[in-house]
Amino acid sequence: MARKKGLTFYTKERKINKKHVYEVFSWLFCGALMVLLAFMFVYLFGIRTSVIGVSMEPGLGNGEEILIDRFIYLIRQPQDTDVVVFRPNGNESAHLYVKRIVGTPGDTVLIRDGLLYINGNVYDEAGIFDRIENGGIAEPGLTLGEDEFFVLGDNRNDSEDSRSSNIGIVRREYIIGKAWFHLKYKKEGMGFIK
Repeated sequence: MARKKGLTFYTKERKINKKHVYEVFSWLFCGALMVLLAFMFVYLFGIRTSVIGVSMEPGLGNGEEILIDRFIYLIRQPQDTDVVVFRPNGNESAHLYVKRIVGTPGDTVLIRDGLLYINGNVYDEAGIFDRIENGGIAEPGLTLGEDEFFVLGDNRNDSEDSRSSNIGIVRREYIIGKAWFHLKYKKEGMGFIK
């Protein structure tokens, strides 16, 4: 019997090619992995904030933007001379502060006669910073406890920092990260923070 010519509704059953399925899933996996890595990189190294005020001049000026490295303090503690970004007293609604660490846990900090003393020794600032006019809460001297840091702005006499009672000693939990790269929009270009 001969097959009739015309319309048929018979469809040929297709088999799923495992090679194609594997290739599609490998592309999806690689794409998801790249998105995850990009998110992690931005979260750990690419958070950006602006410097508010003149307290970090001449290195960082008002309105200049910096990138924050959150990863570094997951593997080590903040250290002396690090420029850190923190929330004063952990206040989530306050703007971020950018200051330099001069005292670390266990240090005794004293400001007298315009000089900064750490553990009884004059802090070596190599003539970079001005003499300090107001010692604030560090005039009588204070000893930092565990996970406590003393921070100062580089513009020593025009900075609200650990000398001020409304900022005070910065606890480790308030530090968001280390300022590691700053974006200058002037002739100097971009650069790493020292």
